[in-house]
Amino acid sequence: PVEVVSKIKEVTVYADRARVTRVGSCQTIKGEHLFVFRELPGWVDEESVRLALEPAAAGRIVDVRVEREYLATADDDALRKAQAAVQDISDQINALDDEKRLLDAEARQIENIKVFSTDKLPKDAALADVKIEEYAKVVNFVGERLRSIVTQRRALEIKRREIRPEQEVLQKQLNDLRSRASLQQTLVLVTLESPAPAAATLALTYMLPGATWTPVHEVRAEAREPTSLQLLSYAMLTQTTGEDWQGANVSFATQSATKTMSIPQLEAMLLGNVRTAAMVAGGSSSSFSRAQQMFEGQQAAWNNYQNPDELVRDLNSNRAKQKRQEAQASQIFQKLLARGTSAHFAGGGKPIVRSDGKPVRVPIGQTQLEAKTVISAVPEVSLNAARIVHLTNTGSQPLLPGKVALYQGGAFLGMTETEFVAEGESFSIFLNNADEIKLSRVLDRRKSTMKRGRRTQVQAAFVITVENLSDRPLTLGLSDRIPVSQNKEIEVYKVRIDPGTEPDSKGMVNWDVTLNGGEKKIYKVGYTIEYPPEILVQMRKARQSKNAPAQALDLSVQMDNLEMLLK
Repeated sequence: PVEVVSKIKEVTVYADRARVTRVGSCQTIKGEHLFVFRELPGWVDEESVRLALEPAAAGRIVDVRVEREYLATADDDALRKAQAAVQDISDQINALDDEKRLLDAEARQIENIKVFSTDKLPKDAALADVKIEEYAKVVNFVGERLRSIVTQRRALEIKRREIRPEQEVLQKQLNDLRSRASLQQTLVLVTLESPAPAAATLALTYMLPGATWTPVHEVRAEAREPTSLQLLSYAMLTQTTGEDWQGANVSFATQSATKTMSIPQLEAMLLGNVRTAAMVAGGSSSSFSRAQQMFEGQQAAWNNYQNPDELVRDLNSNRAKQKRQEAQASQIFQKLLARGTSAHFAGGGKPIVRSDGKPVRVPIGQTQLEAKTVISAVPEVSLNAARIVHLTNTGSQPLLPGKVALYQGGAFLGMTETEFVAEGESFSIFLNNADEIKLSRVLDRRKSTMKRGRRTQVQAAFVITVENLSDRPLTLGLSDRIPVSQNKEIEVYKVRIDPGTEPDSKGMVNWDVTLNGGEKKIYKVGYTIEYPPEILVQMRKARQSKNAPAQALDLSVQMDNLEMLLK
């Protein structure tokens, strides 16, 4: 077969895999001819392989076969060249080490001559006349040789210092190539039938495991209370597929790559006829499961055998992080599918994404949104008032659930989160703390009591203080709550709210507060609760149960907190 030299042109990344499109040129001949795509990763999903021939007049695709090739050693020219380069630089360093050992041996011999001459001088002086010239020659010889040895050692050390960075770079390149090498490869053989010789292009598409992505966002505002802000979205991409993606168009999808899309239809509701109640359950692609098993087994075995321990630890760490990211992405995208929503995002630029599991951030969206800034204070939860921006997604794509990095005037403020936001949908995000608002919420012990008996009676009163520390007027929303009973054994009465307002059906109390510079205002909330003591015991036990109703848990916590305050 004639080999098709191809390059990766397009990649679509899903939660747990990637769809890769390679494009290569070929020259057809009249009649049938066989072409081959070589050196593909050994874990390509066979059933996902697709071929396209352009132009259509160049012929037609008669047959496509996928084969596996098993190697005794890694068949990679770049790997062999890197190994040769590392060996060459190692030989140079070994040669320098040999020269240094020779110099060290010569230095020891010279030292022995010096010691011998020093010991011999008194004996010669006692037995005969000492020839000063001869001893001077020996001393000069020893001194000159030692100086020469020191100079040569210094030159060797300089050469070694110059070579060491090159050796480290070459070793890193070799380790990187080793981490992506494989003893198993996939071949795709294509039989073309052409009416006449022609220049054509073959596009090969396939899926393979080892890639995932999760959405992250940035919110950038210039002012402390912005009227507009910039929202940037990114795909945090990692891949260990065995192929580097260089200069490819990368896109990102939230839908399942194997889920069958169908028109929603209602089936007949037949009661009592068990023979018609059978349901057909769909499963995941068995071919991709096999590809996943080969990916896990082959990659781990090769890395552990071929690479040094330090690199194996790095690779295993990156792969473990990738698995956690895959699980997170699958969970996020599954929630979107439950809503009947899926999205596709084109990555900005043509990033270089290495197959080493290291994260790469790819831009997938940018928009300028109008913002309405408000201050929200919930002193029962936090004594820090929060500055919140209300936004409407007027961009051309949805906002996916994910982490949001907050920047103001170029300074990083911290992280928050957002849920899924469809196009045209309104949402809110935390921007920063409103430090100019001082909050307090304390129990008014003069008006708070607890009486035990057949029924426990708790009377609670809270005093909320809101103070504007700035010199300008501020408006904020202040929230508190009163208990709402969903159990006939628990009674809530004598609700007191000052200034007066009506709580909503969930017991939430909201005030619109306007404060002049330096002004302080006081708000009060009070209520009485009666309940049998045993019901609190039951709720405490239910708190430890995973199946306990959330409301029961919340109420028991409230009761415990009140009793602790009133002790």
